[in-house]
Amino acid sequence: MIALSLFVASFLAWFLSMLAGGGSPFILIPIISLLLGTQAVAPIITTGLLIGNAHRGWVFRDQVDWNVTVWYVPGATIGAILGSYGLTRIHPEGLQLLLGVGLLVVVVNYLLPGQENDFTIKAWYFLPLSLVNAIGSALIGSTGPVMNPLYFNYGLEKEAMVATKAFNKAVLHLVKLMAYAVFGNLSGEYLAYGLVIGLGAIPANWLGKQVLAKMSAQQFRQLVFAFVAVSGVAMIWQQRHFLTVWFM
Repeated sequence: MIALSLFVASFLAWFLSMLAGGGSPFILIPIISLLLGTQAVAPIITTGLLIGNAHRGWVFRDQVDWNVTVWYVPGATIGAILGSYGLTRIHPEGLQLLLGVGLLVVVVNYLLPGQENDFTIKAWYFLPLSLVNAIGSALIGSTGPVMNPLYFNYGLEKEAMVATKAFNKAVLHLVKLMAYAVFGNLSGEYLAYGLVIGLGAIPANWLGKQVLAKMSAQQFRQLVFAFVAVSGVAMIWQQRHFLTVWFM
């Protein structure tokens, strides 16, 4: 029953994430935590995300912006190793709260008149940005749609953004998975459940591609930022006990 639940949840999560530029972990992480415990989240979600993003990157392989990937991969590799090692030493409580606040700030900035593209991202920026993002991703399992506005400001839209992000994420999660294995955070059981999540992503990616082709670039952008806002609120809500401590 656990495997079936994960497969169904994965299909729904990956289909929705195709239309919103990412975000499947926000559906999957609470379910994994509920069914298997919080310690299982990072290795299981990483395995599933590796398979799902690798398949998505292959489906959209002609749309990948390799200039971004060349800069993204080195930073993501180093960050994933550092974050995976950090997972064995610290419990990053409160990191999601900071990310949630940051996402809401990005959305507010997007909604301000004339602020949709108030700064330009160059390809080399993805080296330091991917380093920081990978550290956070390895510590908590996923940083959600944090990088989405950066892809937009670089100039990627729709399929190009989905393709480039998927390929970059596949590399990131591959490094994370190997690092988890080296640092003792991976087991056969976790790999098996992650495989179930990855298999659920395959039909969802195919169906999502058909729907995405019918969306306009503006509709896609609006849906992405709507999901960024929802993700920010969700992150803050999940860490609400920190707010209670601070304001008590």
